[in-house]
Amino acid sequence: MFMSVRCCFLETHNMSSLLQRAIATTLTGGGNKFPLFSITKTKSTTSAQPAVTLETATATNEVQKLQHAKAMPDNRTSTATLTDTFGRYHTYLRISLTERCNLRCKYCMPAEGVTLQPKSNLLTTEEIFYLARIFVEQGVRKIRLTGGEPTVRRDIVDIIAKLKEIPNLENVGITTNALVLTRLLVPMQRAGLDAINISLDTLKPKRFEEITRRKGWERVIAGIDLAVQLGYKPKINCVLMKNFNEDEICDFVEFTRDRNVDVRFIEYMPFMGNKWQTDKLLSFGETLKLIRQKWPEFEALPNGPNDTSKAYKVPGFQGQVGFITSMTEHFCGTCNRLRLTADGNLKVCLFGNKEISLKDALRNNISEDDLVALISAAVKRKKKQHAVSQTSTFYGNHLHAPPYQASPTYPFSSSSSSSIIHLLSSNLKHKPFTATAACFYSSDSNCNNLTHVDATGKASMVDVSQKPISTRTAEAKAHIYVGAEVARLIHSNNLKKGDVLSVAQLAGILGAKKTSDLIPLCHNITISSVKVNATLDLDGHMVLLEAKVRCTGQTGVEMEALTAVSIAALTVYDMCKAITHDMVIKDIQLVSKSGGQRGDFRRQ
Repeated sequence: MFMSVRCCFLETHNMSSLLQRAIATTLTGGGNKFPLFSITKTKSTTSAQPAVTLETATATNEVQKLQHAKAMPDNRTSTATLTDTFGRYHTYLRISLTERCNLRCKYCMPAEGVTLQPKSNLLTTEEIFYLARIFVEQGVRKIRLTGGEPTVRRDIVDIIAKLKEIPNLENVGITTNALVLTRLLVPMQRAGLDAINISLDTLKPKRFEEITRRKGWERVIAGIDLAVQLGYKPKINCVLMKNFNEDEICDFVEFTRDRNVDVRFIEYMPFMGNKWQTDKLLSFGETLKLIRQKWPEFEALPNGPNDTSKAYKVPGFQGQVGFITSMTEHFCGTCNRLRLTADGNLKVCLFGNKEISLKDALRNNISEDDLVALISAAVKRKKKQHAVSQTSTFYGNHLHAPPYQASPTYPFSSSSSSSIIHLLSSNLKHKPFTATAACFYSSDSNCNNLTHVDATGKASMVDVSQKPISTRTAEAKAHIYVGAEVARLIHSNNLKKGDVLSVAQLAGILGAKKTSDLIPLCHNITISSVKVNATLDLDGHMVLLEAKVRCTGQTGVEMEALTAVSIAALTVYDMCKAITHDMVIKDIQLVSKSGGQRGDFRRQ
């Protein structure tokens, strides 16, 4: 058996000696213990299909994408949690397993390098599995493992195997530089790996060393060939840069002639640490024109739902080519992707700078329902288009950004029956808070005795057992002055601790639930709903905090509402104190209450 399989391998086109050794080692090193793959050599066939023009393919693809992006899978367990305000249902989660990488690519890492976080700041393996399960239960069907470089994790095979045990998870993939793929691919396939993306920006060994600052090009090519032999159709991601590797565009297309691979050209996207160098950007249109000079028959293919790349193919070639046009033709309208960073932050947009720390929530013993609500809040803050699409226009080789504009924030709510997010209108603008005179009214204005002391003047909890059960609500508000610099950092989400407003909202909800633990004579009640809203008044240099609490019981929820805005304000202070201590929490007050024997109250 092994002899025949090995012969099939050795007949492979352009097989390197490194690949042959890797295969031989795999086959003779106990490979018969788990015979999960078989190899057969088949002829490449191209079925006759109607010609597809660029125009018809584009039109068809856009219709398909809009139809599929709005349609939710039949086997989903949740519809609301992962659906944003534009109807996009998110079924794809990318999980970064590590910040570390065994290459030093120039476009990825700034010249000054990066500072790695301490291990305690990163998600543990158990936390990764827990969060993955939560996302799958809410409707995620595909998980891709990224980094850094995910294969530097010693437990990468175990991670894949564990993820494959999650019910309803249909696909587990990996994005890798393929440097150690010949050693790890077979074990990863046995563990259940479904798909492989490989980052490779050049087919020239010396240029590879220049880009990555490391050797290893031969090992990468061997890894690609092994993946093809094992039955995968690897996607090869190539970042195109003008005056650097644009001379290899046709070489990459030629690479698909005898290999069943999908070469995907990615438009250059500079990130933090890299300066905006738009002169390096090689657009989709320019690349397509260059390819068609050599292969005029280079044709567009139909794309699947939520595809990020535009698919093309040279007729007769085994593989195909794709274009990821993040800079010149965004695909935000059909985006179904979420990202979980190695340090536990949820990013809903690759280009966005708003992140919510799921790790901090987990380590503060948040309940699973509240965690789902937090995820839903983040998804519903996803914008219609990514930052580059919203703030720039592509003209030739230049990007022009319009002036700064403020963006709305959204309230986060938690309910005992369900986790529902009520979004504020994008046109709702908050004015700086101005204190006004209070007007009180009550059905019993003569009740002036303190109720929390006994006849001797000692503290005593009120007995509410004889009170009727009724619906009680309370609203409270506060604000914290943070100053111009902190307000600017909150708006741009450039504080080291993350998204201040979202964390403050979550803290307010948790505070409301813990009120009886904080206030000695406060009753432990069952809260029906807590809604906390944190908004930034950029002109007034302050954060406005509002809370509304509801319950059905024998005592009111004024203290819960007041505690919610107080804890939210303190959280803002905590997250911003590294910048300044000149912050002031002001005007914590009850706005209204309803229900109970004393009647209603409203501040006017």
